[in-house]
Amino acid sequence: MAEADPFPPSEVQSSAGGAVPQKKRRLRSVLMLAGPLLAVGAGLWYWFGQPGVVETDNAYIKQDIVGVAGEVSGLITKVNVRENQHVKAGDVLFTIDPSTFNAAIRQADAQIATAQARVTALSADVTAKAADLAAARDDLALAQANHDREKALMDKGFNTRARMDAARHAVAVARDRIVAIEASVAQARAELANGAQVPGVNPAIAAAQAGRAKASLDVERTVVRAPADGVVTQITRLQVGQMVFPGVPLVSLVRDGSARVEANFKETDLNHMRPGQSADIRINAYPGLKLKGRVESIGAGTGSEFSVLPAQNATGNWVKVIQRVPVRIAIDGKSERPLIAGLSSDVTVYVGK
Repeated sequence: MAEADPFPPSEVQSSAGGAVPQKKRRLRSVLMLAGPLLAVGAGLWYWFGQPGVVETDNAYIKQDIVGVAGEVSGLITKVNVRENQHVKAGDVLFTIDPSTFNAAIRQADAQIATAQARVTALSADVTAKAADLAAARDDLALAQANHDREKALMDKGFNTRARMDAARHAVAVARDRIVAIEASVAQARAELANGAQVPGVNPAIAAAQAGRAKASLDVERTVVRAPADGVVTQITRLQVGQMVFPGVPLVSLVRDGSARVEANFKETDLNHMRPGQSADIRINAYPGLKLKGRVESIGAGTGSEFSVLPAQNATGNWVKVIQRVPVRIAIDGKSERPLIAGLSSDVTVYVGK
């Protein structure tokens, strides 16, 4: 007779069938607890573990560009620079024909000499008229004495009325002559007088001297110099024989040390952005270059607000568009590669959370 099996098949199957579902239930429970815990941990790490950042690829290198123009008109006689040449402040860029202004200096010198001669003539005239005035006063005294004698004779009946009238007329003529000479002397002295604005110098001479100073300044301005250190560009119109008109730029100068980034951020990214926050700058032209910067200022208006044709949203089919605000990013340190105005860049600002 065979021995009895200690583990009947039915019990083995029952035992195995109960163990497998129990393990699955435990695994399911662990996963159900671990999933929310991982999600909460990831959220906490996102908000507290890593710094908050805002990014944009709508950013460009900007530099100060000075349009150099002549201050006087004339023909260009010499060009001293070439395209993309680096210059120092005070270097000669081009010169203008000074012939017209040299002639103006000579004309001003002639006007000064004429004014000086007139002052000398007026001084002599005043002296001469002063002598005439003294003679006229002597004539008046003589006429008055004759008048008194004629009147005394008239009172005694030894004179005629005709002689008396002649004596009176002589006195009146002498007085009128004195008045005329005194007025002429006053006029000459007025022309010789000095104004409060230019004490010690006759106004006519001062005007001529001012004309000469203007002509001399124009001669100096025929030599056009670089206003700052930088690179000259756009010199196609800078040619010998080209006519220069005051205020019309002929060459552009990109100023050294003025590079910065103008990043156009979405208006929804500005909530936590403040001046002084650090930023990373990557130039598209130099993939391996990474620059450090900081937020220098935030624009006072959106890009569309300062456009030539601002958007008008008063129509019935208005669609809200997220606006872009220009943010100026200062570059810390010196770049290893040349920063060309207009290069595209990517900017990341660490706003902190």
